[in-house]
Amino acid sequence: MAIYCRLSTLMGEKRYKIQDVFEQTGLSRATVSNLYHDKMQRIDYETLGKLCKLFGCTVGDILEYDDDIESIS
Repeated sequence: MAIYCRLSTLMGEKRYKIQDVFEQTGLSRATVSNLYHDKMQRIDYETLGKLCKLFGCTVGDILEYDDDIESIS
């Protein structure tokens, strides 16, 4: 089972670059990059809130749970 980030998919749909998300949310560039590449270990509520606001979506649109994928730990 694994939880993974769909930020790259959302960004692709809107044709946003990492720089665009960084500038529009105020999140650090490193945070946006790590989420884009699905390399984050943790994400806080404030970060999720900013992304949800930018993309007009819910948390479930950003993070997805897949029981068939084994997590890498």
